[in-house]
Amino acid sequence: VRITRKRMETGISNAVIVNSGNANCCNGETGFQDALNMAGATARGLELTDNKVLVASTGVIGKRLPIEKIETAVPNLIEALNPDGFMDFAKAIMTTDTVPKLEHRQGHVHGRTYNLVGMAKGSGMIAPNMATMLCFICTDVSIPHPLLRKVLVSAVDKTLNRICIDGDTSTNDTTLILANGQSNVSMDTMGQIEDFQRLLEQLLNSLAKSLVKDGEGVTKCVDIIVKGAMSNQNAHTIANTLATSPLVKTALFGEDANWGRLIAAAGRAGVPIDPDSIDIYFDQAQMTRNSISCGPEAEIQATRALKKPEFSIIMDLNMGEGSASVLTCDFTIDYIKINADYRS
Repeated sequence: VRITRKRMETGISNAVIVNSGNANCCNGETGFQDALNMAGATARGLELTDNKVLVASTGVIGKRLPIEKIETAVPNLIEALNPDGFMDFAKAIMTTDTVPKLEHRQGHVHGRTYNLVGMAKGSGMIAPNMATMLCFICTDVSIPHPLLRKVLVSAVDKTLNRICIDGDTSTNDTTLILANGQSNVSMDTMGQIEDFQRLLEQLLNSLAKSLVKDGEGVTKCVDIIVKGAMSNQNAHTIANTLATSPLVKTALFGEDANWGRLIAAAGRAGVPIDPDSIDIYFDQAQMTRNSISCGPEAEIQATRALKKPEFSIIMDLNMGEGSASVLTCDFTIDYIKINADYRS
């Protein structure tokens, strides 16, 4: 992460080398040198200067990177490079993921087509603020580095930073976007930039949802929507608190419409709420009105929603116009099993 951050400052890079299974983190100067050597081997093989190669790692923290094995493999990796190798890359970076994550979008400017391709991995230790996630986007537009960074940061904030699998974060989260200009399409007007931003957000939103659906042990993917808050930020804070609550997430697994846990979590979020004015819905089934249960029939309808693999929980605070959403999932027995013996 430190090496890539430093090298990104120039706004120019020609390659990324990624390893899976070992985070190469908390290994002191030896680990830092291993990362440099990993990038250096790639640079030599591609006839680039070292600072044009970015590096990313994911996996177990605190284990020495098998750098000799990586250096030996680099020539074969370079030999295998091809323009259609995105799925191979998506599969190679998986850890506890069960399926690769790959998305593609196309845009058009004056009759010319440009492309966005995104690949991601991540299945656990994921909460807003990226977490144990690697995400790489390639595009063939021509766009200045400062503008590309601005667009990416905005898109990540609305997508990858609005998901939660288990509430934990880790050490190696990275999202990179590389633009090579090969389409001969440039972002010259505000309208073109906005269209590019929209496509990027669509792509990252699809990748984000794929990450949650493939979370460790996940059986339910749930959109937590908070509206009627005093501000969008307040709504986001409450939605994030609900999405990361272990009690909420275990209730999702148990298919228990325990709306009291939702109100309790909202109450500890640290932003103003009126505890007597909250409406809660499970999909279209209204569970509470003004913080009071709508009765047994409402619970039956809410439980039907909870039995689906994907549904929404809507909390209306009835205090203002602010709204936000966070995508979350359930806590399951399989999640515990996976993480109880992760290193073994």
